[in-house]
Amino acid sequence: MPKIPKISHELPINMLSRSFEINDYEYCLPHLLDQSKIYEEHFRNARESGSYIVMDNSLHELGKAYNTDRLMYWINELEPDEFIVPDVWQDKNQTIINARKWSQVELPEGTTKVAVVQANNYGEAFECYHILKNHLGYDKIAFSYGADWYANEFPHPNPLVGKMMGRIMTISKMYKAELIKDKDRVHLLGCALPQEFSYYPDFPFIESIDTSNPIIHGLKGKQYNSFGLLEKESTKIDKIGIVPLEQETLYNINHNIQKFKTLISDAYKN
Repeated sequence: MPKIPKISHELPINMLSRSFEINDYEYCLPHLLDQSKIYEEHFRNARESGSYIVMDNSLHELGKAYNTDRLMYWINELEPDEFIVPDVWQDKNQTIINARKWSQVELPEGTTKVAVVQANNYGEAFECYHILKNHLGYDKIAFSYGADWYANEFPHPNPLVGKMMGRIMTISKMYKAELIKDKDRVHLLGCALPQEFSYYPDFPFIESIDTSNPIIHGLKGKQYNSFGLLEKESTKIDKIGIVPLEQETLYNINHNIQKFKTLISDAYKN
């Protein structure tokens, strides 16, 4: 049976204590470390307990990567196992410039630098992955979920289906072209629709996934059905803050987490 990728679901501040139960690793949004003492304490505890930590650069939440000085501060404080170096949304050239700069930045021993593919079309994405891997030497590379051009790869009346299938097709074509190899290390940032992850059992290089999708929809009272979803809430996890954890809300969140795990585990068994 293929190896299931490591999975992490970002949680509201007052649910962070459950992260150690439901997640394979801790996924850190660095700007929240400066906004919430609870969030900071959770990740300090995670570091002390030896939990595996992946630190993002907060581009998705802020529209641009977090302040460089604060990123360096928290990298040195928490010494994450992985750090996603600052990228620029759908801008291949600036992303490569940033990746080149960060490839020279000294980070704590044991922190793996992860670069992100950014582009405006498949050709640019191909070139970006090639440069990040073969010229700049990044050992692990991530693909974001929401790029507009993904929908051009797979035109569909539901743009979420288009973006979901567009990322699958992008990765598939790079694999077929042998740009991506079996022993590459790939991280998937978020998702348009959760059922996407059931398409990856034949891709041994998919190492890790992060998505707050089951949590956000559970908080909004929306349950996954047998195949996943066909819609997506636009709320970002860092805007949630402290939420009332009513019994029905917790039920919906747990339902979605279990459905998410089942979608993936069933796919990887077959």
